[in-house]
Amino acid sequence: MTGKMPASEFVARVREVAEDHKTLYVMGCFGAPMTGGNVTRYCNNHEYNRRPARTAMIQAAADKTPPVYGFDCVNLIKGILWGWTGLASEVYGGAIYPTTAAVLAGACPDIGADTMIRICPESSTDFSKIVPGAVVWIPGHIGVYIGDGLAVESSPAFENRVQITAVKNVGAKTGHNARSWTKWGKLPYIEYEYTEEEDYTVTKEEIKTALREVVAEELRPLIREVVAEVYNEVNPIYADLKDVPEYWRGVAAALLDAEAINGGTPAEVNKTDLNIRKETIKAAVVAMIYHESRERDEAVADPPSAEEESTAEE
Repeated sequence: MTGKMPASEFVARVREVAEDHKTLYVMGCFGAPMTGGNVTRYCNNHEYNRRPARTAMIQAAADKTPPVYGFDCVNLIKGILWGWTGLASEVYGGAIYPTTAAVLAGACPDIGADTMIRICPESSTDFSKIVPGAVVWIPGHIGVYIGDGLAVESSPAFENRVQITAVKNVGAKTGHNARSWTKWGKLPYIEYEYTEEEDYTVTKEEIKTALREVVAEELRPLIREVVAEVYNEVNPIYADLKDVPEYWRGVAAALLDAEAINGGTPAEVNKTDLNIRKETIKAAVVAMIYHESRERDEAVADPPSAEEESTAEE
């Protein structure tokens, strides 16, 4: 969904997941019911879920009535923001994975817990100022503060599900497991209530800056991968002489014989080993052709004298 969700609604919906639905911690899952094809999907979608103990848990939760819904920590938050309503008939419980157009229009992108805290336009380690609907974070894990010193989090720890825990930074709570968090932050997708003394308005430029940082971080590995793939296509490695195009192979063979190039393998082991990129062998071939051309030009420009020819004939 696009548009900001009121903090009160956000709090009510994550609390509802914890209190009114059967859930299980499932890595990479944003609210899918553990029924039908989802069982196989989430037993295999992530290395963590493929561990025998986790696979057994997912299989044990399969095809229940009412269904058990799978969430990991950050996907609980994204699932709610993407429209999760607990619809057992829907593949993702009613959540809809956002399109690029939706993200550009303001929807929450598919990001991890550590990125989510970084895009918060306001964050703090001072828990005396935390507000309901803020996210609470430690490296690699995230939850939602719901007020009264409590948070909702999906974790394999404690109850192995979406659960309500005490925020130690605020104070212990009888009857609740407790966790200390590193910092809290306000999501740019939530409308927070504030007093006249505290204006928490976020400018468009602040959101744009935060999103640019997120996009840069999330896309950097993909960009590297694409660049490497393209580079390998336009400038491939010739592992062996046989890989060299036929029109260069003769010259490349001569360079190998002259030991001008070598792939690193001793000639007695593999005399045709190259392990060299296309542009490098191209440069070597061009250099050799140029060198031979210069030698021919010099021979024409400075022919041997009769005496030199006579000596050569002897």
